[in-house]
Amino acid sequence: MALPSFQLWLALLLLAAVCASAVNPRIFAGLGGLKRLAASRSFSDLPPEYEIHYYRQTLDHFNYKPESYATFQHRYILNYKYWGGANTSSPIFVYTGEEGDITYDVEGFILDLAARFKGLLLYIEHRYYGKSMPFGSENQTFQNSSTLGYLSSEQALADYAQVIVHVKKNLSAENCPAIAVGGSYGGMLASWFRLKYPHIIIGALASSAPILYFEDITPQDGYHAVVSRNFRNTSESCYNTIKKSWSEIDRVGAETNGLLTLGNIFNSCMPLNSSQELKDYLALIYKVSAQFDNPPDYYVENLCKAIDGAPQGTDTLGRVAAGLDASTIFGEGSCLYVYEPPVIFRQSAWSWQKCTEMVIPMGVDNNNTMFELSPFDLNNFTKTCQEVFGVTPRPSWVPVQFGGRDIKSALENFASNIIFSNGFRDPWSAGGILENISDSVVAIHTDRGAHFLDLLSPTRSDPAWLVDQRDKEIKIIAFWLEEYYAKLASKTRGRTG
Repeated sequence: MALPSFQLWLALLLLAAVCASAVNPRIFAGLGGLKRLAASRSFSDLPPEYEIHYYRQTLDHFNYKPESYATFQHRYILNYKYWGGANTSSPIFVYTGEEGDITYDVEGFILDLAARFKGLLLYIEHRYYGKSMPFGSENQTFQNSSTLGYLSSEQALADYAQVIVHVKKNLSAENCPAIAVGGSYGGMLASWFRLKYPHIIIGALASSAPILYFEDITPQDGYHAVVSRNFRNTSESCYNTIKKSWSEIDRVGAETNGLLTLGNIFNSCMPLNSSQELKDYLALIYKVSAQFDNPPDYYVENLCKAIDGAPQGTDTLGRVAAGLDASTIFGEGSCLYVYEPPVIFRQSAWSWQKCTEMVIPMGVDNNNTMFELSPFDLNNFTKTCQEVFGVTPRPSWVPVQFGGRDIKSALENFASNIIFSNGFRDPWSAGGILENISDSVVAIHTDRGAHFLDLLSPTRSDPAWLVDQRDKEIKIIAFWLEEYYAKLASKTRGRTG
């Protein structure tokens, strides 16, 4: 996600969307991006226990201009399968939808939480994603800055609050405690929701939430440094081969018919336009492999085995090509399908968010990673955003709005009941909360887990360290509920006494 040019970055995100034969286009959504690599089924048709509803949502929660009273159809999903009911004040587990279609998020660890605590499942889609388009079709909604201007995390959080209040009222469930659950950008939203609306939810589980990856709070090369560490810890020779390959690609590409040679080496589906295209694609493969280096796939290990296991005498590019061919990210054995960035650049909800408040300054500004130098350039980033959307980014707004620079003091003084979970193999952990802030704002992490792993559906083959991570989360949530019910009982006794 870290490239010096915003246009190039977006191109990498959208690469899959224009070559659907090689990869599922749904997995390139935004911050979480490829988390859906772990999904094993399609939810175009939801199981019968999931009910799709639409709430008449306020377009603009923060103004009183006439146009602010406009509304749109906001999608949410309910699942009553495990719910103990309003009469028992059974909990509501709220999935804070992120940058994608909410129907792809209905399974996972949240089901286990609902089953264990007799909870109602409520999944709320993020505005401007899935079917929650404020101005009708996607084309109409993404038309210009006037229609996109109502897209922000603040508006989304207010949406969540409105839907939760609406659902509770409809079900006479005002005494049912709500707990937010989210991962990646959705994890950021879950933690921010607890901060901004503590009267709506009693706690939040925020998985792989890089809430500190803004301005210079986190080093810009943090993401790439973790990717590089993953490869280096897996195989020093694999790491060195990749690091050496960038200059080798440039050298071959500069020769007569060099691009044709590169295309043949890497089995390109169509002629390469530049060596940079190839390098961008390879960098994406490495980053995705590290971000989702979860059991049982272990993409980094598989890729490095192929690089290191190439026949003796294979040169650097041949070894890298062997790794690419063995990668299961984009389809083993498929040809390389690359487009130039301008071809696939387009307006989207996530690119708008990147150009306004979600300014995550990722880049490589030193030689301490396996990647080429590509420092984040705010001026170029701003120029592209102005050209595409006519807006100027506000890189300081998230730290001002939600805290960041002195996050320990902020969370210690003003927050409670938040779990920040991370896996240290996840590159996004570089911008996460990795230490306990207080007794009730806690950090749970594993050395081997990568992105979003704890929120995926548990399996019998899960390693012990993953089971232990989830058990810790369950115990903390159980304590939140016990505390809530004790206060509720005390309040009830006070009324009847």
